[in-house]
Amino acid sequence: MSSIAPGAHGVPVHSSAYRKRRIANWFPLGLTYATFYMGRYNFNVFKGRFGEMFHFDKAQVGIIATAGFWTYALSVILNGPLADRFGGKRAILIGAVGAALFNLAIGAMFLSGWQTRLIVSMSLLYACNCYFQSFGALSVVKVNAPWFHVRERGTFGGIFGIMISIGYTLALTVGGFLLAHFPYPVIFFAPAFALLIMALVDYFVVSDTPGKAGFPDFDTGDASSGDETPVDLKYVFTRVFGNPVMLTLAAAEFCTGFVRQGLLLYYTEFLGEVHGVKLGSALFGLASTGITVGGIIGGVLCGWMSDRLFQSRRAPVAFLFYFGQALSLLALGLTRNPWLASGLIGFSCIWIFGVHGMLSGTAAADFGGKKAAATATGMLDGVQYLASGFTGFGLGWLLKTYGWGIWTASIIPFSLVGAAVIATLWNARPRPAMH
Repeated sequence: MSSIAPGAHGVPVHSSAYRKRRIANWFPLGLTYATFYMGRYNFNVFKGRFGEMFHFDKAQVGIIATAGFWTYALSVILNGPLADRFGGKRAILIGAVGAALFNLAIGAMFLSGWQTRLIVSMSLLYACNCYFQSFGALSVVKVNAPWFHVRERGTFGGIFGIMISIGYTLALTVGGFLLAHFPYPVIFFAPAFALLIMALVDYFVVSDTPGKAGFPDFDTGDASSGDETPVDLKYVFTRVFGNPVMLTLAAAEFCTGFVRQGLLLYYTEFLGEVHGVKLGSALFGLASTGITVGGIIGGVLCGWMSDRLFQSRRAPVAFLFYFGQALSLLALGLTRNPWLASGLIGFSCIWIFGVHGMLSGTAAADFGGKKAAATATGMLDGVQYLASGFTGFGLGWLLKTYGWGIWTASIIPFSLVGAAVIATLWNARPRPAMH
């Protein structure tokens, strides 16, 4: 059964059956990734309550976030080659079950009334959770790389952004509702059960490649095209860590990481302390839903612009979106209106999520190739979370010391540096290997 035919401009024309099976493959996988976010960014919602209940300041609570971010950063780099070796489906199952168990463990710790050395205890458990969380993005990109031609991956970048946005809805909007109306350990128990359910669905539904789902595998036109080299650690490390384009993308994603977590880790406290917006209120709902809607718009728009306006070049649209970040964050820091501030959270996420989905979800698969897609994603996600770690204790200390007036002003320079870095790849496209 043929699944594709040659199309205009190198874009394959897939059969209806293939497109339906591809949707059936990535949709549960993407929904699983969204539940990963629910089980990781629940801490973002909980951290303010946690600090109040146990009398910890922003810098102390930030230690927990940094422990998680830096564990994720190291793990996602180390686990990328593993996922390339044993496949994305197996990796997503390991990650989902492990993250579920540690969310259950955190909820059980609070339910038991444990209060001994809470910063250390919470840091250890959250770090273990983030180790298993690191398999999420690797798995999604690894599984989807063989299913999407390089000229379709801007669209996939949009899909990736949508799934991330749904994850933020589950973590922030649903999490905020749970925290406002139920005992706080529920914010850890709910994602644990969601992760286990989705792991079960993935086990029966997801296929690593079209060939394993009964369709012919095809040349995706990426950096693995025409490359018959066996996939081993030397291959993936050479393909990714020895590639100047990948190293430049990594530098840009470092900037993305600081901007992304600099906003998302503190926006609930910012709205509460500066604008009087409470968890579960209409304005909090506007901000949290805005993150989802903004992320969806950003992901789809960025992917569409890349494929249609820039012939599948990723750098030009990323450059524009970095400037969008800077302008929206400037407006957020200057406004004194609670409604406008709440709306600007989501507006900022259009530009932040667009870049993140484009670089980690699309450019990683393009330049790493389907054979090294997980390793490429791991490197980009890893440096992003390395930067995120500095938003924990580092940005937390700045806010504790100088107040909210310095918040967006300390984030904006990273957007501008990201724009400068990505501009050096303006005309970059993946080069298929020689036959």
